[in-house]
Amino acid sequence: MNATIVSTEYWHPLADGQLQCDLCPRHCKLQEGQRGLCYVRQRLDGEIKLVSYGRSSGFCIDPIEKKPLNHFYPGSRVLSFGTAGCNLACKFCQNWDMSKSRHMDTLADAASPQQLARTALASGCSSVAFTYNDPVIFFEYAVDVAAACREVGVKTVAVTAGYIDPAPRAVFFRAMDAANVDLKAFSDGFYYRICGGRLAPVLDTLRFIRHETDTWLELTTLLIPGENDSDAEIDAMSRWVVAELGPDVPMHFTAFHPDWKMPDHAPTPAATLLRARDIARANGVHYAYTGNVRDRRGGSSWCHRCGQLLIERNGYQLGAWGLDAKACCSGCGEALAGHFSAQAGNSLERSTRVRILDASDL
Repeated sequence: MNATIVSTEYWHPLADGQLQCDLCPRHCKLQEGQRGLCYVRQRLDGEIKLVSYGRSSGFCIDPIEKKPLNHFYPGSRVLSFGTAGCNLACKFCQNWDMSKSRHMDTLADAASPQQLARTALASGCSSVAFTYNDPVIFFEYAVDVAAACREVGVKTVAVTAGYIDPAPRAVFFRAMDAANVDLKAFSDGFYYRICGGRLAPVLDTLRFIRHETDTWLELTTLLIPGENDSDAEIDAMSRWVVAELGPDVPMHFTAFHPDWKMPDHAPTPAATLLRARDIARANGVHYAYTGNVRDRRGGSSWCHRCGQLLIERNGYQLGAWGLDAKACCSGCGEALAGHFSAQAGNSLERSTRVRILDASDL
């Protein structure tokens, strides 16, 4: 089955006959037949179209903590999927087989927005996550899926680098219930040299999500030895987060493993993640986490006022639950920022594949 090709809104013609894509700050300028760097937006018939609508590189049920989201219905299950392509060119990409794919046959599975929403409901998933590659590049599909999910009471989650222009940004994030944004570094030089992008648009996206939407926001930074893991950079980043976004936005510091175009870099030592967490907490971040390592203390949620354990995590498995029915610390009564059920969900230890319901099953 071929992907559906749909018209897009965010582009305009240039005086030289090219069309400029206005979805993200790359502003690709396209001749007829050309694709943008993202690979899935192409100039066809005098307009820019999305050529991967309704197609995916696979569907899995994940623990919500894998996104990672630690303050959005902990222990719940999320139906995850991605497509092909990306609008950044990160040399360290951990999902390069999908995000860097230039083959439409990567998109092996098909699903309408309604099929996805109903499959999530039937599978006991509280949410659907757009992940593995950046969902902003399949903007139209993601927004339609979010609308279908809301009709049946399923939440939607964007796992994204936040590299998107202001007009589509407003539509995209107001459609999402939660987002984990990869703040890849706190250096424009890193973004330019290693990701092929710029830092400023990402910071603008973070401010917008936090102050102009009701979308729950968490941040992830993959710490790469010798690139973005210095005390000075982590200090500057976490100070900015507290000043511009507030102390209740969780920060996840995760471990890099050599991949894609950076096989010569060493894996991130656990001590680096612990140091980053300590720096962030010292700067006023209420909830700082370590990831991609087994670290009960760094993966668990603690009351920032009294220090009580609120949500114990060992990998993706939840243990002790120290919240009362109002998601407040059972010790001192301080509220834990985020979205919570009365008790932890039945979390998964690992991902499982899922079959999308046929249209006839709806």
